[in-house]
Amino acid sequence: MPLAAAERALLEERRPLTKEEVLAVARLPLDDLPDLIALAHKVRLEYRGPEVELESLINAKSGACAEDCAFCSQSAHFDTGVDVYPFLDVEEVVAAARDSRDAGATQFCIVVAVRGPSERLLDRVIDAVDAVHAETGLEVACSLGLLTPEQAQRLATHGVRRYNHNLEAPRSMFPRICTTHTYDDRVETALLAKSTGMELCCGGIMGMGETLEERIDFAFELAALDPCEVPVNFLNPRPGTPLAATPVLSSREALQAIALFRLVMPAAWIRLAGGRELVLGELQAMGLYAGANALIIGNYLTTLGRTPEEDIALLDALGMPVADGPGEGRYVVAADGTHALPARPPRTRIPLNVE
Repeated sequence: MPLAAAERALLEERRPLTKEEVLAVARLPLDDLPDLIALAHKVRLEYRGPEVELESLINAKSGACAEDCAFCSQSAHFDTGVDVYPFLDVEEVVAAARDSRDAGATQFCIVVAVRGPSERLLDRVIDAVDAVHAETGLEVACSLGLLTPEQAQRLATHGVRRYNHNLEAPRSMFPRICTTHTYDDRVETALLAKSTGMELCCGGIMGMGETLEERIDFAFELAALDPCEVPVNFLNPRPGTPLAATPVLSSREALQAIALFRLVMPAAWIRLAGGRELVLGELQAMGLYAGANALIIGNYLTTLGRTPEEDIALLDALGMPVADGPGEGRYVVAADGTHALPARPPRTRIPLNVE
């Protein structure tokens, strides 16, 4: 009954599910997971179509981060042995972007390990953004931590398509994950990015000790921000961090989480990201049937991923086409149940090295 009610609400009534409806679905036995996966896949196809969006990222400045996020090997608070280096040369960033484009990605995310960018660092990031646009034609996203209004506007002016700023964990457990900034700090930057016209990429990490109910709360907290993209990471416990001994989430729990996120956010790009190789293993294809419709290809910030060729082969085997670019394939569902593709919004490009 809970699955039938959820299907009726999402596919016939075209309305969001209530938290009580999602909780009812979540409390079904995991033996019913195939039925939940089937519903999530149907919702994904109805709201978003069959396309899968591919993105790669670069850890453009690694380690020595002043924040104490318990999952992160780049924090200066923990002895993890992670590589530490300043912001890469623009040429290195562009070379990585070219490799990403050639591998099939349509979006490239520049990530730095900081609380928030200094003006000097922001200048270097913007130089890299302009260069990637000019040299590769890729859409560029950034993940630079907490922003000021002026910094967010500069990124938007230079054509940054999406800003990634994950909430990381449910509000109720965030103080156990980070003490050097607050959950509301993260929400503030997420809303600030949207206010400048950038799309919001905002998700988090599953398997950090949250309960099923907290996981659902988290999905609704994310949905309240109306993100365009929701990265779903799974904790890959890093040696030296406070979560190093945390048990890895089971594959069935991970698939359930993906499917529940799809039911709560039917129109988002739900992107399988860090930890999918460890947690899903041979069931990564099931993650795409469970509602995910986007992938990080290649390596992550401090851990290795699969080769892009493996993921492209997987999509080919599943008959899932690669989206032409960020936003392509985004379905707008009308009241009569039909859906169509909106026009892609124009974006102003700034010539290289113009202040």
